[in-house]
Amino acid sequence: MRYWHLVFAFAAVFVVGTSAYSPFAADWWLPGGPGPDYTHSVSTFGKKIDSLYILILIITGVVFIGTQIALVWATYKFADTGPNRVAQYFHGSQRLEVIWTIIPAAILVFIALYQMGTWSDIKFRTAAPRVQPIAEITARQFQWVMRYAGADGKLNTPDDVQLVNDLHFVKDRPALIYLKSGDVQHSFFLPQMRIKQDAVPGLTIPVWFDADRSGHYELVCAELCGWGHYKMRGNVTVHDTQVQYDDWMTSEIRKQSQDQLVSAPATGSSGN
Repeated sequence: MRYWHLVFAFAAVFVVGTSAYSPFAADWWLPGGPGPDYTHSVSTFGKKIDSLYILILIITGVVFIGTQIALVWATYKFADTGPNRVAQYFHGSQRLEVIWTIIPAAILVFIALYQMGTWSDIKFRTAAPRVQPIAEITARQFQWVMRYAGADGKLNTPDDVQLVNDLHFVKDRPALIYLKSGDVQHSFFLPQMRIKQDAVPGLTIPVWFDADRSGHYELVCAELCGWGHYKMRGNVTVHDTQVQYDDWMTSEIRKQSQDQLVSAPATGSSGN
C-alpha cells in the first residue's frame, strides 16, 4: 500500500501535538501544588528533577521527530509499485552504524554525569539534613504506619504518637524520616515533591524532603506490593508554621492519651 506513509505521518503529528499540549492539562502532566502553577513541583528537589525530566523529554522528542521523518520518507520512497518490482540487497553502511552507536552513547554519558549532583543531593546519606527525624514510617500491606516523636522529642519512646496514613511537616523546612518495611518491598512516593524511595524489608532508610507551599498532598505506594496495593494511599499535610505543627501534635498527643485511658483495664479489688 503506497499510502502507508500518510498513516505514519498522522500518528507522529498526533503524538507530538498531544505531547506539546500536555503541560497545559492538569491530568496529563506531572502533579504539582495548588494554584495556577498546578503542574510545578512544590519541593526544592522536585524543581531539579523536573528540569532533568524536561531535558530528557527534549532529547527524546528531537530523536522521535527525526526517526518519524525518516520512517515516513522511507515508506513513501520505497513503497511497493507492483508485482514486477525486483528486491535489491545491500550490505548497509558501517560508518552510519558507528555514528548512530556513538551519538546515543555520548548522550547517555552526558545525562549520567549531568544528573549526578541532583542524585547526590537526594540520595547520598552525607547530604541528609542535620535535623531530628520527624517520624519513623513503616510500610506494610496495605498502609503507612507513622510513629512521631512525642513530648520528649525522641523516637521509640513510650510517648510516641502513632498514626496511620497521615504525614505532617512544616513548609520551608527540611523533613527527615526513617523508612522501613514490615513485610514486602514497598515504595514511598510523594508525587508533588518528586520523592520516591523503596522501603526494603530489614533496612532503615533515611529519606528527606521539603515543600515551599502549605496544603494537602498525597502519599502513595509506587511498588506493586500485593492485591491491596491500590489502597495504599496516605494524606500529607504541610503546615504554614511550626506553631501550627506543634498545635496539631499537641492535639494528637491528647487524643492518644485519652484513647489509652479509655482502653486501659479497670482496676480495683473484689471480695466475697
